[in-house]
Amino acid sequence: MRNKLWPNSPLWLGILGATALIFPFAANDYWVTVANFFGIYSLLGLSLNIIVGYAGLFNLGHAAFYAVGAYTTAILNTRVHLPILLLLPVSALMAAVFAYVITRPILHLRGDYLAIVTIGFGEIVRIALNNNPLELTGGPNGIFGIGRPVVFGFILRQPWHYYFLIWTLVLLTILALRRLETSRIGRAWNYIREDDLAAEAMGINTTSLKLLAFVLGAALAGVAGNLYATSMTVIAPESFTFWESVVMFSIIVLGGPGSIPGVFVGTLGMFVLPELFRQFAQARMLVFGAAMMAMMIFRPEGLWPSQHWRRAVAEEEEKAPPGPGSGEKAGLAGGTARGE
Repeated sequence: MRNKLWPNSPLWLGILGATALIFPFAANDYWVTVANFFGIYSLLGLSLNIIVGYAGLFNLGHAAFYAVGAYTTAILNTRVHLPILLLLPVSALMAAVFAYVITRPILHLRGDYLAIVTIGFGEIVRIALNNNPLELTGGPNGIFGIGRPVVFGFILRQPWHYYFLIWTLVLLTILALRRLETSRIGRAWNYIREDDLAAEAMGINTTSLKLLAFVLGAALAGVAGNLYATSMTVIAPESFTFWESVVMFSIIVLGGPGSIPGVFVGTLGMFVLPELFRQFAQARMLVFGAAMMAMMIFRPEGLWPSQHWRRAVAEEEEKAPPGPGSGEKAGLAGGTARGE
């Protein structure tokens, strides 16, 4: 019989839902704003999780897709005066097209080589935004005066207005990704992550599915860029540096690749906890770095890993060469099991 206090039970879901609904009315604007950015970075984590966690592709330039979504929203809103909510799918589409163009030629790369190339693309985008091509991006000063979303004639101005918009999109994304995990595409991504050569030998079109992972992840990052641009009403290239890509990648590693709950745990550790310890600004990053090192030693699979990733890490540990004296211990264990 399943424990009623299991995190996936209706009891826990009801408690979390009630807390989420009450929170913006019980907290001050500062913490509601923190919750909003928690939602935006959760979206970014979910988007990168498609690429890294599901398909097993290294991407350290994800901030480029985030930037494309934000600048698409800013340029089209300030110059063409398109409404923000209409620009949500437009930003996703532009980021997806950008991902297709830049990743199609590099999908033959693997591991560290792919990561290095994506770092280069991320930096190229940041430098291009700084150089203000076609007088569109505003250069280092960025773009000001981005509009607010309008829902049924109501302008979203306050942090709690954005809270419900952002977390509604997060909830819809979770539902979509849960269905995607169990689909044929999701299972194919799992095969590619485990062994892309074996997957290709079994008839899976690995190139198309890797490209699809990048395109879907980029589209979701474009949505997050739209939300960021309109919540801040001003954007600049300094918001889309390599450090942002590192934070997104760390969210996946900290929570556990391929795990949707792990994304939220990782975002909590990377974004919310530093806010709680802001008064210890001198030491908080030192403590965080030490905690990440300890986690890599004692829990390399992440804080809330998926079942696939937990099994993969366990298999790698079993394949690791034995240390000094381990053979003797194994022999003793074998003898004990046989009753010798």
